Amino acid sequence: MDKKDSIILQQLEVIRSMTENNLRRMDNDFWGTPVANVGKSDSPASPGAGEAKKDQPPTADGKEKEPEVREEDFPPEKIEDLKAELDSYIGLEAIKEEVRNLINMVQVYKLRREHDLPTTDMSLHMVFTGNPGTGKTMIARMMARIYRSLGILSKGQLVEVDRSGLVAGYVGQTAIKTSKVIEKAMGGVLFIDEAYALNGRSENDFGQEAIDTLLKAMEDHRDDLVVIVAGYDEPMEKFISSNPGLQSRFNKYMYFPDYNGEELMAMFRSRCKKNGYVLTEEADEFALALFCDMYENRDDNFGNGRDVRNRFEDVVSRQANRLAAMEAPTKDDLMTIIKADLLASEDEEEPAPEEK
Repeated sequence: MDKKDSIILQQLEVIRSMTENNLRRMDNDFWGTPVANVGKSDSPASPGAGEAKKDQPPTADGKEKEPEVREEDFPPEKIEDLKAELDSYIGLEAIKEEVRNLINMVQVYKLRREHDLPTTDMSLHMVFTGNPGTGKTMIARMMARIYRSLGILSKGQLVEVDRSGLVAGYVGQTAIKTSKVIEKAMGGVLFIDEAYALNGRSENDFGQEAIDTLLKAMEDHRDDLVVIVAGYDEPMEKFISSNPGLQSRFNKYMYFPDYNGEELMAMFRSRCKKNGYVLTEEADEFALALFCDMYENRDDNFGNGRDVRNRFEDVVSRQANRLAAMEAPTKDDLMTIIKADLLASEDEEEPAPEEK
């Protein structure tokens, strides 16, 4: 193995280690915003957790089987902590306000019930609309945790599916498949991405069977199941209006706008910081111009936060190639990202400055 290959392997090992650590810390949060360590080993154990471990049967090799870690085994998070985390998210100001309003509504609803005051039926199912990469899954996960904190949901987990996870190819199988997903989501949030794809594509399509099964479960388990459907604006509007049952159960809508250039840059800086990278002043200015240009010239393929992630991975790869040509890279070299690392190709030019 020559020196260049050795340096590349060392850099890849650093990236792998950082990525694993960040995933543990982020709890798979796509944007990298730290979330509470629900289900982690350093969380306080619930009463009876120690006894549950004693009752576990041994495995085939004679070792004691580790008990299954469940969401309900840990105490709900404090609503103040969840609000603080919500405020730390980049952008999404209108969404944050909607979530805060919803929290207030649920809290007052519970207080009225405690004082034996009349309350109207409260539907917590929601429709999220917007382009890919705008934070819909992240907010759905946050809503699951908030609902558990408020005592609405017993577990607070998020189960994410799309059409393929609900619809089968033969008569009678779709209801069974959908019911299994619903059972897994009980006590938490069922998040259905691109839900408009459930609309029947032909006479032999079983999407309607999945919708009917879902609507029944939403009625039967409305006290411990929240369903959030998501997708592009117009298809979701047609989807909800196509079925009176859907219209009656989904009355809360949240629109997720595209992230602007400054918000995309804030995400990029956050990724760099969490992974131990530092942008030079020139690189920072170039990256900001690049993301502003990306936003201003976006098309149907614009991926918002996903584009930031892809760009970051490209930058890390390009930096590794640059360092491999150096005699003995220092720690500062390993951490520093320069303008050349941000170029998608050798002939890429700097974005033109915006007119003032």
